[in-house]
Amino acid sequence: MNKLKFYHPKFIPTWFLIGFMIIGAKIPFKTQLILGKILGRIMYIFCKKFRKIAFINVSRCFEKNNIAKTNNFIKKHFESLGISVFEILNCFFMTDKKVKKLYQIENNQHLQKAIDNNKNIILLVGHFTSMIFIGRILAQNFYLAVVYKQQKNLLFNHIMRKQYSKHGAILVEAKNAKGIVKTMKNGMPVWYPHDQDLGKEVSVFAPFFNIQTATISATARLAKMTNSVVIPIDFYRDNDIYKIKIQPAIKDYPNDDMVKSATITNEILQKQILNAPEQYLWIHRRFKTRPNDEEYFY
Repeated sequence: MNKLKFYHPKFIPTWFLIGFMIIGAKIPFKTQLILGKILGRIMYIFCKKFRKIAFINVSRCFEKNNIAKTNNFIKKHFESLGISVFEILNCFFMTDKKVKKLYQIENNQHLQKAIDNNKNIILLVGHFTSMIFIGRILAQNFYLAVVYKQQKNLLFNHIMRKQYSKHGAILVEAKNAKGIVKTMKNGMPVWYPHDQDLGKEVSVFAPFFNIQTATISATARLAKMTNSVVIPIDFYRDNDIYKIKIQPAIKDYPNDDMVKSATITNEILQKQILNAPEQYLWIHRRFKTRPNDEEYFY
């Protein structure tokens, strides 16, 4: 699309949003956390649909019979969602100098070893509220590619691609399977979220918090096709510091049993969630596809 067309009047609201993001990224981080929590509490009041989805997910995974605990958990989750608004704008517009002060990374050697050995690499990550900002952090330390979903707003999509590139990463559209494979075979680690419910056609059912859950088989198939090592990345926000731990490559993965492969990645995700449960994206309908015509959760 011609860049001049981004100055069409229909993009005026997007330009205002971008201006807000640039200004917001200049706010001191501790102040962002306070404002984010306030925003999250407002979202909790007005986003009834997402609050309901989160309640169903959390009550089934954790507090099955304790409504008070579940509601308290969800309030904290919405605070994390509010903070994630600032994490997104920090991803695009915070300076490298500020970003470097906000994180600790453990076990760099696991990823560096795979890079030095010219391995094809999948960085296995889950949909946590800080996921986008963590991608920016990793890009400060390693040259990597991020699998993303194309945005309908062409201007915002352009800015997103431009800023990721500026900060040391490239974007590969999630539907572009050939592009993902080509990127990996060119020796670039691929940042790969694996934990959304995309339906029976592309999934197998494997346990997740003791619930049979539609889990995409593409993770194992991609790893097998490209002969890749799969390296899980643990991350969460601990007060005002992001803690990132790079795990060793998964052993004996993938294998010919797609359910077994899916069970392995679900078990890894479950352990990651328990580091900071309120920071997982509970407003996603993770259990919408049910096996054997089981009753719909939502």
